[in-house]
Amino acid sequence: MIDRRSVIAMAAGLLTASCGGGGSGSGGTAPVTPPTPVPVTPPPPAAKLNALAAEKGMRFGTAIGGRRNPPISTLGDASYRAIVVQQCGLIVPENELKWQSISPDARTVDFSAADDMLAFATENGLAMRGHNLIWHQDRWLPSWLGSYDFGADVAAGTRQLIIDHITGVVGHYGSKIRSWDVINEAVDPGTGNLYETRLSRNLGSPEAVIDLAFATARAAAPDGTQLVYNDYASWETGNDAHRAGVLRLLTGMKARGVPIDAYGVQSHLGIYSIDPTTGTGRYEDGPWRAFLDAIVALGLDLIVTELDVRDDALPGDVASRDDAIAKYVRAYLTLMFGYPQLRDVLVWGMVDPYSWLQSIPRSDGLARRPNPYDGAYLPKPMQTAIGDAFTATTKRA
Repeated sequence: MIDRRSVIAMAAGLLTASCGGGGSGSGGTAPVTPPTPVPVTPPPPAAKLNALAAEKGMRFGTAIGGRRNPPISTLGDASYRAIVVQQCGLIVPENELKWQSISPDARTVDFSAADDMLAFATENGLAMRGHNLIWHQDRWLPSWLGSYDFGADVAAGTRQLIIDHITGVVGHYGSKIRSWDVINEAVDPGTGNLYETRLSRNLGSPEAVIDLAFATARAAAPDGTQLVYNDYASWETGNDAHRAGVLRLLTGMKARGVPIDAYGVQSHLGIYSIDPTTGTGRYEDGPWRAFLDAIVALGLDLIVTELDVRDDALPGDVASRDDAIAKYVRAYLTLMFGYPQLRDVLVWGMVDPYSWLQSIPRSDGLARRPNPYDGAYLPKPMQTAIGDAFTATTKRA
């Protein structure tokens, strides 16, 4: 199985253009070619996912890419917008709120792209999540930090930079964004240890950066704003070290009194081998449940923040591939929905050709099918599976 660090290393071209997805990385392949535009008509009849979610006290949403971020400009695609408005109750920007997007240099702060997305959300009665305040890896921090002058007292200068950045971003949106991914992907999946960064080396430890980020976000945000740690430790086999590292981080944060409210379960699912009894991907039910049980025992809520499926081990035939993906997603959501602490589910994109995963070729060269809608903007079995999972779950109190 190719782990997600390898995925990130392979996926550069698309994500250089997009500054990396929440579950994306950077590398050197050709960017995704967006689908050919289709007439602006309402999507065909399909279960309205957010309506089904709302019946259970939940919400369904998606990541979108801004008009200023070609080629992943889903906000600029009228047919895509129509699907989002019909199907979703909330959105999250793929890249437009990341530090390197807001501040391409040390002197610039530009919220215009994210403001554009918020305007779309507000106009259509959608909520918007904030992703993310600090992506805790050197390669995803602004490149200008490498030569930034922190002053004579480097630790003090670093603290002030973090405080100014988070206070500025959270303060700019105030009550308009009520859920923030404060820290993204701080755990090395290979070792379970926390990444060291330019910031953490200046402050003495990764924990010093993480704790400061959450404390600053809490001070800057309106009461009731949800503060989230977001990571991709997943239910497939081979993720033991990653899960252990995430749990160790969250346990330490709670012990130190860090103001965290929820764990963002990215849910970039990978079908890397087939279980012959189910005809779809293998996964580790027991270890995954134990991981989630330990997290909710800390008093944390859960969010599915970035759901999509990488279909490596599935056959090329579209019908059988879509069926296997739908079964995999349904099994996953059935398990996840067993936790009443989970209310929000977001996919990382609605329409296949726009997905960041298209930059990582299948061995047979076929386009991937990771999202609920295909390139003709038609709902797929995955869309039905998500709706069925909402219908089958219990109502949240």
